[in-house]
Amino acid sequence: MLCTIASLRRRVLLFALVATPLVAPLPAQPDSTARPKVLVIATGGTIAGVQSAPGTLGGYRAGTLTAEQVVSSVPELSRYAHVEAEQFANVASTRITTQQWIGLARRINAVLSERPDLAGVVVTHGTDRLEETAFFLYLTVRSDKPVIVVGAQRPATGISPDGPMNLLSAVRTAAAPAAVGKGVMVVMDDRILSAREVRKEYQRVGGFTVGEMGMLGVVASGGPEFFFAPVRRRGTETEFDLAGVDSLPRVELTFSFPGGTGPRYDTLPAGIVVATTGFAPGEGAPYRALRQRGVVMVTAFPSGDNVNAPPRAPSPQADSMRRDTSAADSAARAERNAPPTIVSQHLTPQKARILLMLALTKSRDPRELQRYFLAY
Repeated sequence: MLCTIASLRRRVLLFALVATPLVAPLPAQPDSTARPKVLVIATGGTIAGVQSAPGTLGGYRAGTLTAEQVVSSVPELSRYAHVEAEQFANVASTRITTQQWIGLARRINAVLSERPDLAGVVVTHGTDRLEETAFFLYLTVRSDKPVIVVGAQRPATGISPDGPMNLLSAVRTAAAPAAVGKGVMVVMDDRILSAREVRKEYQRVGGFTVGEMGMLGVVASGGPEFFFAPVRRRGTETEFDLAGVDSLPRVELTFSFPGGTGPRYDTLPAGIVVATTGFAPGEGAPYRALRQRGVVMVTAFPSGDNVNAPPRAPSPQADSMRRDTSAADSAARAERNAPPTIVSQHLTPQKARILLMLALTKSRDPRELQRYFLAY
Protein backbone atom coordinates (compact mmCIF):
# COMPACT_ATOMS: atom_id res chain seq x y z
CA MET A 1 0.00 0.00 0.00
CA LEU A 2 2.82 2.42 0.85
CA CYS A 3 4.42 1.81 -2.52
CA THR A 4 1.12 2.37 -4.21
CA ILE A 5 0.55 5.68 -2.39
CA ALA A 6 4.10 6.86 -3.11
CA SER A 7 3.70 5.94 -6.74
CA LEU A 8 0.40 7.80 -6.89
CA ARG A 9 1.96 10.90 -5.33
CA ARG A 10 4.75 10.85 -7.92
CA ARG A 11 2.18 10.62 -10.70
CA VAL A 12 0.15 13.52 -9.31
CA LEU A 13 3.30 15.65 -9.02
CA LEU A 14 4.33 14.78 -12.56
CA PHE A 15 0.85 15.63 -13.86
CA ALA A 16 0.94 18.98 -12.06
CA LEU A 17 4.30 19.83 -13.59
CA VAL A 18 3.14 18.90 -17.10
CA ALA A 19 -0.25 20.59 -16.80
CA THR A 20 1.08 23.85 -15.39
CA PRO A 21 1.58 26.28 -18.30
CA LEU A 22 5.05 27.72 -18.51
CA VAL A 23 4.20 31.39 -18.97
CA ALA A 24 7.09 33.79 -19.01
CA PRO A 25 6.44 36.93 -16.98
CA LEU A 26 5.57 39.98 -19.05
CA PRO A 27 8.41 42.43 -19.40
CA ALA A 28 8.08 45.55 -17.35
CA GLN A 29 6.13 48.25 -19.13
CA PRO A 30 8.51 50.97 -20.27
CA ASP A 31 8.07 54.53 -19.13
CA SER A 32 5.52 56.40 -21.26
CA THR A 33 8.10 59.01 -22.22
CA ALA A 34 10.31 56.32 -23.74
CA ARG A 35 7.63 54.64 -25.84
CA PRO A 36 7.15 55.81 -29.43
CA LYS A 37 4.01 57.83 -30.11
CA VAL A 38 1.48 56.59 -32.63
CA LEU A 39 -1.69 58.36 -33.73
CA VAL A 40 -4.69 56.16 -34.57
CA ILE A 41 -7.10 57.89 -36.97
CA ALA A 42 -10.44 56.09 -37.12
CA THR A 43 -12.77 56.11 -40.10
CA GLY A 44 -15.24 53.40 -39.01
CA GLY A 45 -15.74 50.01 -40.66
CA THR A 46 -16.12 46.50 -39.27
CA ILE A 47 -13.28 47.01 -36.82
CA ALA A 48 -15.64 49.47 -35.08
CA GLY A 49 -18.73 47.35 -35.74
CA VAL A 50 -21.24 46.31 -33.08
CA GLN A 51 -23.90 43.59 -33.20
CA SER A 52 -27.46 43.79 -31.94
CA ALA A 53 -26.84 40.34 -30.45
CA PRO A 54 -23.19 40.37 -29.32
CA GLY A 55 -21.21 37.16 -29.42
CA THR A 56 -23.18 35.65 -32.29
CA LEU A 57 -22.79 35.20 -36.03
CA GLY A 58 -25.48 37.80 -36.62
CA GLY A 59 -25.29 41.07 -38.51
CA TYR A 60 -23.70 44.24 -37.19
CA ARG A 61 -23.54 48.00 -37.66
CA ALA A 62 -20.19 49.08 -39.07
CA GLY A 63 -18.69 52.27 -37.72
CA THR A 64 -20.31 52.28 -34.28
CA LEU A 65 -17.49 52.33 -31.72
CA THR A 66 -15.50 55.54 -31.39
CA ALA A 67 -11.77 55.81 -31.94
CA GLU A 68 -11.20 55.95 -28.19
CA GLN A 69 -13.32 52.83 -27.63
CA VAL A 70 -11.49 50.88 -30.31
CA VAL A 71 -8.09 51.82 -28.86
CA SER A 72 -9.07 51.26 -25.22
CA SER A 73 -10.35 47.77 -26.08
CA VAL A 74 -6.72 46.69 -26.67
CA PRO A 75 -4.81 47.48 -23.44
CA GLU A 76 -1.79 45.63 -24.82
CA LEU A 77 -1.13 48.61 -27.11
CA SER A 78 0.40 50.52 -24.19
CA ARG A 79 3.27 48.03 -23.98
CA TYR A 80 4.54 49.10 -27.39
CA ALA A 81 3.51 52.71 -27.95
CA HIS A 82 1.92 55.76 -26.45
CA VAL A 83 -1.26 55.72 -28.55
CA GLU A 84 -3.47 58.70 -29.28
CA ALA A 85 -6.90 58.37 -30.93
CA GLU A 86 -8.63 60.70 -33.34
CA GLN A 87 -12.02 60.35 -35.06
CA PHE A 88 -12.02 61.30 -38.74
CA ALA A 89 -15.23 59.52 -39.77
CA ASN A 90 -17.33 56.60 -38.53
CA VAL A 91 -18.95 54.92 -41.53
CA ALA A 92 -18.96 51.71 -43.50
CA SER A 93 -16.17 52.04 -46.04
CA THR A 94 -18.58 51.80 -48.99
CA ARG A 95 -19.63 55.33 -47.96
CA ILE A 96 -16.12 56.76 -48.20
CA THR A 97 -15.93 59.54 -50.81
CA THR A 98 -13.08 61.03 -52.83
CA GLN A 99 -13.49 64.26 -50.83
CA GLN A 100 -12.85 62.23 -47.67
CA TRP A 101 -9.76 60.75 -49.30
CA ILE A 102 -8.45 64.26 -49.86
CA GLY A 103 -9.30 65.32 -46.31
CA LEU A 104 -7.72 62.22 -44.78
CA ALA A 105 -4.50 62.60 -46.78
CA ARG A 106 -4.30 66.28 -45.86
CA ARG A 107 -4.79 65.47 -42.18
CA ILE A 108 -2.07 62.82 -42.21
CA ASN A 109 0.34 65.10 -44.08
CA ALA A 110 -0.35 67.92 -41.63
CA VAL A 111 0.07 65.88 -38.46
CA LEU A 112 3.28 64.21 -39.66
CA SER A 113 4.68 67.60 -40.64
CA GLU A 114 3.64 69.39 -37.45
CA ARG A 115 4.50 66.66 -34.97
CA PRO A 116 8.05 65.34 -35.14
CA ASP A 117 7.32 63.37 -31.97
CA LEU A 118 5.03 60.97 -33.85
CA ALA A 119 6.61 57.72 -35.00
CA GLY A 120 3.76 56.95 -37.35
CA VAL A 121 0.02 56.88 -38.06
CA VAL A 122 -2.49 54.02 -38.09
CA VAL A 123 -5.76 54.40 -40.00
CA THR A 124 -8.60 52.06 -39.03
CA HIS A 125 -10.88 51.42 -42.00
CA GLY A 126 -13.61 49.19 -43.36
CA THR A 127 -12.28 46.41 -45.57
CA ASP A 128 -14.64 46.87 -48.55
CA ARG A 129 -12.78 49.97 -49.75
CA LEU A 130 -9.60 49.59 -47.72
CA GLU A 131 -7.36 48.84 -50.71
CA GLU A 132 -8.48 51.97 -52.57
CA THR A 133 -8.02 54.30 -49.60
CA ALA A 134 -4.65 52.76 -48.82
CA PHE A 135 -3.43 53.27 -52.41
CA PHE A 136 -4.69 56.87 -52.47
CA LEU A 137 -2.68 57.53 -49.31
CA TYR A 138 0.30 55.70 -50.84
CA LEU A 139 0.25 58.25 -53.67
CA THR A 140 -0.48 61.37 -51.62
CA VAL A 141 1.17 61.08 -48.18
CA ARG A 142 4.35 63.09 -48.59
CA SER A 143 6.27 61.64 -45.65
CA ASP A 144 8.50 58.62 -45.14
CA LYS A 145 7.10 57.95 -41.68
CA PRO A 146 5.00 54.77 -41.50
CA VAL A 147 1.29 55.02 -42.29
CA ILE A 148 -0.54 51.75 -41.68
CA VAL A 149 -4.11 51.04 -42.80
CA VAL A 150 -5.85 48.29 -40.86
CA GLY A 151 -9.30 46.73 -40.65
CA ALA A 152 -11.13 43.64 -39.52
CA GLN A 153 -13.27 40.95 -41.08
CA ARG A 154 -15.26 40.34 -37.89
CA PRO A 155 -17.04 42.99 -35.80
CA ALA A 156 -15.70 44.02 -32.41
CA THR A 157 -18.53 42.21 -30.60
CA GLY A 158 -18.42 39.06 -32.74
CA ILE A 159 -17.09 35.63 -31.89
CA SER A 160 -13.27 35.76 -31.89
CA PRO A 161 -12.91 39.26 -33.39
CA ASP A 162 -9.75 39.83 -35.42
CA GLY A 163 -9.69 43.61 -35.04
CA PRO A 164 -7.79 43.80 -31.71
CA MET A 165 -4.89 41.67 -32.93
CA ASN A 166 -4.79 43.47 -36.28
CA LEU A 167 -4.70 46.83 -34.49
CA LEU A 168 -1.93 45.68 -32.18
CA SER A 169 0.16 44.51 -35.14
CA ALA A 170 -0.51 47.76 -37.00
CA VAL A 171 0.58 49.91 -34.05
CA ARG A 172 3.73 47.83 -33.56
CA THR A 173 4.55 48.28 -37.24
CA ALA A 174 3.88 52.04 -37.19
CA ALA A 175 6.20 52.36 -34.18
CA ALA A 176 9.04 50.37 -35.76
CA PRO A 177 12.05 52.28 -37.15
CA ALA A 178 12.38 49.58 -39.83
CA ALA A 179 9.01 50.66 -41.27
CA VAL A 180 10.31 54.09 -42.26
CA GLY A 181 10.47 54.66 -46.01
CA LYS A 182 8.36 51.62 -46.98
CA GLY A 183 5.39 53.67 -48.15
CA VAL A 184 1.84 53.26 -46.91
CA MET A 185 1.20 49.68 -45.79
CA VAL A 186 -1.71 47.46 -44.85
CA VAL A 187 -1.33 45.14 -41.86
CA MET A 188 -3.79 42.25 -41.65
CA ASP A 189 -3.41 38.81 -40.10
CA ASP A 190 0.20 39.62 -39.03
CA ARG A 191 1.22 40.26 -42.66
CA ILE A 192 2.73 43.56 -43.78
CA LEU A 193 1.45 44.34 -47.28
CA SER A 194 2.35 47.19 -49.62
CA ALA A 195 -0.63 49.44 -50.28
CA ARG A 196 0.30 49.52 -53.95
CA GLU A 197 -0.31 45.81 -54.40
CA VAL A 198 -2.85 44.90 -51.72
CA ARG A 199 -6.31 43.74 -52.73
CA LYS A 200 -9.26 42.22 -50.92
CA GLU A 201 -9.67 38.64 -52.06
CA TYR A 202 -12.11 36.94 -49.71
CA GLN A 203 -14.33 37.51 -46.67
CA ARG A 204 -12.52 35.28 -44.18
CA VAL A 205 -10.08 36.46 -41.52
CA GLY A 206 -7.01 37.91 -43.20
CA GLY A 207 -8.96 38.61 -46.34
CA PHE A 208 -6.25 40.42 -48.28
CA THR A 209 -3.56 39.33 -50.70
CA VAL A 210 -0.87 40.93 -52.82
CA GLY A 211 -0.77 38.31 -55.56
CA GLU A 212 2.79 37.43 -56.49
CA MET A 213 4.23 40.73 -55.26
CA GLY A 214 3.93 43.17 -52.40
CA MET A 215 4.26 41.24 -49.12
CA LEU A 216 6.94 43.20 -47.33
CA GLY A 217 7.21 41.20 -44.12
CA VAL A 218 5.41 39.85 -41.08
CA VAL A 219 4.68 40.88 -37.52
CA ALA A 220 6.33 38.18 -35.44
CA SER A 221 6.44 37.73 -31.68
CA GLY A 222 9.44 40.04 -31.51
CA GLY A 223 7.83 42.72 -33.68
CA PRO A 224 7.77 43.65 -37.37
CA GLU A 225 10.24 41.81 -39.59
CA PHE A 226 10.82 43.27 -43.07
CA PHE A 227 12.26 41.28 -45.95
CA PHE A 228 11.35 43.43 -48.98
CA ALA A 229 10.72 47.08 -49.87
CA PRO A 230 8.75 48.75 -52.71
CA VAL A 231 10.65 50.46 -55.53
CA ARG A 232 7.97 52.62 -57.19
CA ARG A 233 7.70 56.29 -56.20
CA ARG A 234 6.04 57.01 -52.86
CA GLY A 235 6.33 59.13 -49.72
CA THR A 236 8.62 62.13 -50.06
CA GLU A 237 9.16 61.21 -53.74
CA THR A 238 5.52 61.64 -54.72
CA GLU A 239 4.58 64.43 -57.11
CA PHE A 240 0.94 64.54 -56.03
CA ASP A 241 0.48 67.52 -53.74
CA LEU A 242 -3.10 68.02 -52.56
CA ALA A 243 -2.50 71.52 -51.20
CA GLY A 244 -4.43 73.13 -54.07
CA VAL A 245 -6.74 70.22 -54.88
CA ASP A 246 -10.31 70.35 -53.56
CA SER A 247 -11.85 67.72 -55.84
CA LEU A 248 -10.72 65.01 -58.23
CA PRO A 249 -11.56 64.72 -61.92
CA ARG A 250 -14.35 62.31 -62.82
CA VAL A 251 -12.91 59.01 -64.02
CA GLU A 252 -15.18 56.11 -64.95
CA LEU A 253 -14.35 52.40 -64.67
CA THR A 254 -15.69 49.93 -67.27
CA PHE A 255 -15.16 46.33 -68.36
CA SER A 256 -14.47 45.01 -71.83
CA PHE A 257 -16.28 41.73 -72.54
CA PRO A 258 -17.27 39.40 -75.42
CA GLY A 259 -20.00 41.07 -77.48
CA GLY A 260 -19.35 44.43 -75.84
CA THR A 261 -20.23 47.64 -77.67
CA GLY A 262 -18.50 50.15 -75.40
CA PRO A 263 -19.97 52.70 -72.98
CA ARG A 264 -22.06 55.76 -73.84
CA TYR A 265 -22.12 58.92 -71.74
CA ASP A 266 -24.46 61.90 -71.79
CA THR A 267 -21.77 63.90 -69.99
CA LEU A 268 -18.22 62.94 -70.83
CA PRO A 269 -15.88 62.03 -67.96
CA ALA A 270 -12.34 63.38 -67.84
CA GLY A 271 -10.98 59.86 -68.08
CA ILE A 272 -11.91 56.22 -68.28
CA VAL A 273 -10.17 53.03 -67.15
CA VAL A 274 -11.04 49.88 -69.09
CA ALA A 275 -10.49 46.47 -67.51
CA THR A 276 -9.60 44.37 -70.51
CA THR A 277 -7.39 41.65 -71.94
CA GLY A 278 -8.32 42.71 -75.49
CA PHE A 279 -11.24 44.49 -77.13
CA ALA A 280 -14.20 42.76 -78.76
CA PRO A 281 -14.85 43.78 -82.42
CA GLY A 282 -17.67 46.14 -81.46
CA GLU A 283 -15.70 47.95 -78.76
CA GLY A 284 -12.80 49.51 -80.64
CA ALA A 285 -14.73 52.27 -82.40
CA PRO A 286 -16.74 53.48 -79.35
CA TYR A 287 -13.65 53.64 -77.13
CA ARG A 288 -11.69 55.36 -79.89
CA ALA A 289 -14.48 57.91 -80.28
CA LEU A 290 -14.25 58.74 -76.60
CA ARG A 291 -10.53 59.36 -76.93
CA GLN A 292 -11.10 61.55 -79.97
CA ARG A 293 -13.55 63.60 -77.90
CA GLY A 294 -10.88 64.24 -75.26
CA VAL A 295 -11.49 61.44 -72.76
CA VAL A 296 -8.19 60.04 -71.48
CA MET A 297 -8.27 56.23 -71.58
CA VAL A 298 -6.22 53.77 -69.54
CA THR A 299 -6.26 50.01 -70.03
CA ALA A 300 -5.66 47.62 -67.13
CA PHE A 301 -5.75 43.84 -66.79
CA PRO A 302 -8.81 42.73 -64.78
CA SER A 303 -6.46 40.84 -62.44
CA GLY A 304 -4.09 43.79 -62.17
CA ASP A 305 -1.14 41.59 -63.08
CA ASN A 306 -0.22 42.96 -66.51
CA VAL A 307 3.41 44.11 -66.79
CA ASN A 308 3.60 44.72 -70.54
CA ALA A 309 5.33 47.88 -71.71
CA PRO A 310 3.27 50.56 -73.48
CA PRO A 311 3.18 50.06 -77.29
CA ARG A 312 5.52 52.21 -79.29
CA ALA A 313 3.99 54.63 -81.77
CA PRO A 314 4.95 53.92 -85.40
CA SER A 315 7.51 56.23 -86.92
CA PRO A 316 6.25 58.87 -89.39
CA GLN A 317 8.24 57.17 -92.16
CA ALA A 318 6.66 53.79 -91.52
CA ASP A 319 3.23 55.36 -91.24
CA SER A 320 3.55 57.18 -94.58
CA MET A 321 4.53 53.94 -96.33
CA ARG A 322 1.48 52.05 -94.98
CA ARG A 323 -1.35 51.63 -97.52
CA ASP A 324 -4.85 51.40 -96.05
CA THR A 325 -6.90 49.37 -98.52
CA SER A 326 -9.37 47.48 -96.30
CA ALA A 327 -11.78 48.08 -93.46
CA ALA A 328 -9.13 46.77 -91.05
CA ASP A 329 -6.63 49.22 -92.50
CA SER A 330 -9.14 52.05 -92.10
CA ALA A 331 -9.64 51.15 -88.46
CA ALA A 332 -5.87 50.98 -87.98
CA ARG A 333 -5.50 54.42 -89.56
CA ALA A 334 -8.24 55.83 -87.30
CA GLU A 335 -6.52 54.30 -84.30
CA ARG A 336 -3.22 55.92 -85.22
CA ASN A 337 -4.91 59.30 -85.56
CA ALA A 338 -6.60 59.09 -82.14
CA PRO A 339 -4.89 60.10 -78.89
CA PRO A 340 -2.93 57.13 -77.52
CA THR A 341 -4.19 54.81 -74.83
CA ILE A 342 -2.31 54.82 -71.53
CA VAL A 343 -1.17 51.39 -70.32
CA SER A 344 -1.29 50.50 -66.62
CA GLN A 345 1.41 48.23 -65.21
CA HIS A 346 0.59 45.82 -62.40
CA LEU A 347 -2.33 47.79 -60.99
CA THR A 348 -5.88 46.61 -60.54
CA PRO A 349 -8.41 48.64 -62.55
CA GLN A 350 -9.66 50.26 -59.33
CA LYS A 351 -6.18 51.49 -58.49
CA ALA A 352 -5.48 52.57 -62.07
CA ARG A 353 -8.57 54.79 -61.74
CA ILE A 354 -7.18 56.39 -58.57
CA LEU A 355 -3.81 57.07 -60.19
CA LEU A 356 -5.49 58.55 -63.27
CA MET A 357 -7.63 60.88 -61.15
CA LEU A 358 -4.52 62.21 -59.45
CA ALA A 359 -2.50 62.34 -62.67
CA LEU A 360 -5.20 64.42 -64.36
CA THR A 361 -4.79 67.07 -61.67
CA LYS A 362 -1.25 67.51 -63.02
CA SER A 363 -1.42 67.02 -66.79
CA ARG A 364 -3.41 65.82 -69.82
CA ASP A 365 -0.35 65.17 -71.98
CA PRO A 366 -0.46 61.45 -72.91
CA ARG A 367 3.31 61.13 -72.62
CA GLU A 368 3.32 62.66 -69.15
CA LEU A 369 0.37 60.55 -68.06
CA GLN A 370 2.12 57.41 -69.26
CA ARG A 371 5.20 58.46 -67.28
CA TYR A 372 3.11 58.57 -64.11
CA PHE A 373 1.85 55.06 -64.77
CA LEU A 374 5.43 53.82 -65.21
CA ALA A 375 6.78 55.69 -62.17
CA TYR A 376 4.07 54.84 -59.63
